[in-house]
Amino acid sequence: MTTPVFQRLCLIGAGLIGSSIARRNRERGDLAGEVVVTARSAATLARVRELGFADRVEEDAAEAVKDADGVIFCVPVGAYAGVMRHIAPHLAPGAILSDVGSTKGSVIRDLLPLCPPGVRLVPAHPMAGTEHSGPDAGFPTLFEGRYCIVTPLPNGDPQAVEKVREFWRRCGSAVESMDAATHDKVVAIVSHLPHLIAFTICGTADDLSEETRESVLKFAASGFRDFTRIASSDVAMWRDVFLNNREAVLEMLARFTEDAHAFGRAIRWGQEEFIVDRIQRGRKIRRSLIERKQA
Repeated sequence: MTTPVFQRLCLIGAGLIGSSIARRNRERGDLAGEVVVTARSAATLARVRELGFADRVEEDAAEAVKDADGVIFCVPVGAYAGVMRHIAPHLAPGAILSDVGSTKGSVIRDLLPLCPPGVRLVPAHPMAGTEHSGPDAGFPTLFEGRYCIVTPLPNGDPQAVEKVREFWRRCGSAVESMDAATHDKVVAIVSHLPHLIAFTICGTADDLSEETRESVLKFAASGFRDFTRIASSDVAMWRDVFLNNREAVLEMLARFTEDAHAFGRAIRWGQEEFIVDRIQRGRKIRRSLIERKQA
């Protein structure tokens, strides 16, 4: 049998990502010898016990991380600093600390200064998800065929980095590495901006007069339904994403706004070539994603 990556893995948070990691290990057994789960909500912990995907459930995060050689933050990024202040004195020497957040600059900002000597921080971001959240939402194949981006610290421990990379390979992910600043710009355009647009479009529809809004909901086409799927994502997670990747999101939003205005001008002035070019470029991007098996 393959030796697990970690002997004892503590998952802080049991939402879609955390519960999927635990389920993956329950099915394959090659991620950790023991999975300990902790969460802030008593209802969440009770549900984790009912579902049975954790080896041990702890109410207190400080107790949960004791003797764990791997600890992964699976909570909204805005909660990282508070959780870290609570668990830092109880982290085992030599433990690897990682996360699944979709911002990386803020993770390093909030966790690194609080890391005890000997604890090795290796931020990571599995680029997989659904619009569902909570311990019932997870499934063991969530990460298969999806990218996981690891953002090692400039002077990070190479062995710890490789261990985290191997962890995500065993989850089924294709693993890439990049620096935190580049990561945050990339996800701002491929993930954060699309969510911002989806939330905005649904808000615009909701602000319409009652009669028009009912018609929108009644006759919603597939394009609008796709936006509503994205817009139904977890509130706390996305609030924290926007607030903790502020600069990159605003930069990409400014570029998008300029392009949207240009498209609007083309429609106003009947600039057919411009309109056709934008549609063709969209089709090209879609074909590229299909070829890369990302769609």
